[in-house]
This record gives sequence, C-alpha cells and structure tokens, in this order.
Amino acid sequence: MLFIFTVIALTMTFGFAENTRAVEKVFPFYPGERLTFKVKWSLIPAGETVLEILPIETINGVKSYHFVMTSQTYPFVDFFYKVRDRVDAYADVGMTHSVLYRKQSRGKTKRNVVVNFNWEKQQAQFSNLGKRKKPIPILAGSFDPLSIFYAFRLHDRKENAVIEIPVTDGKKCVMGKAKIVKREEIKVASGTYDTYLVEPDLKHISGVFKKARKAKLKIWVTADKRRIPVRIKSRVIVGSFVAELISAERTGPHLGILQPRQIQSYRSASHRNNKAGWK
Repeated sequence: MLFIFTVIALTMTFGFAENTRAVEKVFPFYPGERLTFKVKWSLIPAGETVLEILPIETINGVKSYHFVMTSQTYPFVDFFYKVRDRVDAYADVGMTHSVLYRKQSRGKTKRNVVVNFNWEKQQAQFSNLGKRKKPIPILAGSFDPLSIFYAFRLHDRKENAVIEIPVTDGKKCVMGKAKIVKREEIKVASGTYDTYLVEPDLKHISGVFKKARKAKLKIWVTADKRRIPVRIKSRVIVGSFVAELISAERTGPHLGILQPRQIQSYRSASHRNNKAGWK
C-alpha cells in the first residue's frame, strides 16, 4: 500500500518544472534532514515512509546529494501486500540534474532497478534485475523519480503558478506539470501548518491513476522556505490514501531536531518570519 510514495515520486517523476523561478543557491534542505510519514489506506494504517538526506558523496566524479526513501508496511498489511522498498537517488550539488538512481524492492514485488545517466550523450538507461533496456534520450536538466521531489522544493510558490520539471524513470522522459491551487492552513497529527496545496497533472501517470476516471493527487507543502510536504492525499482505483508528516528532523542548519510536539511552535515562528519578509 505504500506505493503512494512511489506514485508521488512518479508524479513528480512525470510532474514538475516551473514558470515560477528557482531560488538561488540557498537550498531549503540539507544533509541530515529526515521526514517520517504515516500512510493510511482508507481508514487503515498501512505503514510508514521515511525521506532522508545522507552526507554528500562523489558519484561518477560528480559531487552529489544522496537522497533516500524507505517504505515499509505494517505487519497487518504485510498479510495482504508486503512492501519493503528502498530508493537511493543522487543529484549534483547544484541540483541541475540527476546522476544515478537505484530502487530495491524486497516485499511482494522483487525489483533491483538502476537508472544510469550519460549526460555527454544526454541519455538514461534503465535496468532491472540485471536486464538492461536500450538507452533513451532525455531532456536537459532531467531528474529521477526521487530527486524531482527535492528539485520541486527549490522553487518559489504562488497561487495559480504552473510548475514544470523534466523527469525520467529511464523508460521514458516527459515534461510534466503541477498547479499551485491555493494557500491554506491545515491540521495533521504533528501540528498545524500554513501550506500551499499543489495538484500534479496525472495524464502521464500509468497504473492505478490511469485506470481511475476521477483520480487525483493532492500535496500540501509548508509555505515557508523549507517547503516540506505535510500531507499527501490520493484517490485511485483501489481506494484512497493519505500520508501525513509525523516527525521532521534537521530541517535547517540552525533548527536542530523538530519533534512532533514542537512543530506547532515552529510553524508559529515561521509565520512570524513570513510577516517579517522571510517567505
């Protein structure tokens, strides 16, 4: 059931790039950041997903961010559909393109996906369990399904803005879109947040989204400089999924660790900063 975050990555896989401008080289995320989400399928707690940034590494001679996403279903859900996924994605420290992408699945579905990028030829090559596909041409500045999530956070928010970023999973490369619908305050288990509601365009997404006539994906991200997702909601052919932030750690160089009970006060401080011009 935790395919929701893979779908989010795929949505941002086939979503995002932007008519709003990218922020300068002051990034809203840092190595050490760790975001934990609880995922529900309808009303049933399904599992947890963790997004974290590991220390900077050099990959293929390129100094790179190392992004990791791990997903795991709870024991009750394991009986129906066990998920044990880990995704490792690398993007250059300037956040201009992806460098390497890996996904391992050890649950009901077995995968060992690798996407290699050749920027001299502007190509990406997909392989799974050692079986390679033919390299495909990709757009300049393309990101993989996980790095795109962080690339999305680099951009300013404003209502009705359309966001576009080229993205590839190694099998196809598209320029997707997402719209910033409105600014609103929402309450989740970890606190109350000032957010922007973002709705990705799902026309390039296959699978459960393609099969559902009224499929939707909604993402609420904080309205401050961190641009952290606090709720993701989807309606698909197999039901509805909601992922909510339950803890955020090291979300800025001077913030230290944010525990759930502290996030409300963090949000209030953020609101004061926004009034002072820190937006």
